[in-house]
Amino acid sequence: MSGRLALSSDASSPRLLVLDGDTPLEVFDVLAIAGTVVRARSALLFEVGEELIVRIERDGSAWEGVARVRAHLPDGADRVTELVISERPEIHLTVTE
Repeated sequence: MSGRLALSSDASSPRLLVLDGDTPLEVFDVLAIAGTVVRARSALLFEVGEELIVRIERDGSAWEGVARVRAHLPDGADRVTELVISERPEIHLTVTE
């Protein structure tokens, strides 16, 4: 038996939803989550420093917090938005494409 973790095809990708009142809006395509930093693509361009109320959903669980837009990074023809989750520092999801 190997000491490496097996990757499951059943694991769902995380969803990052922006909450507008009671309405969740799926405006981000999550690329990676590491610690409290989320890298995602979006057709919308949020202001650097802007704070968003968000919900992250993955594998049937969800939690809400505040995300601050830290930067917009070039990624080929697309821009990647980097967000920092400030209300839930105990996030320990690690997801990469």
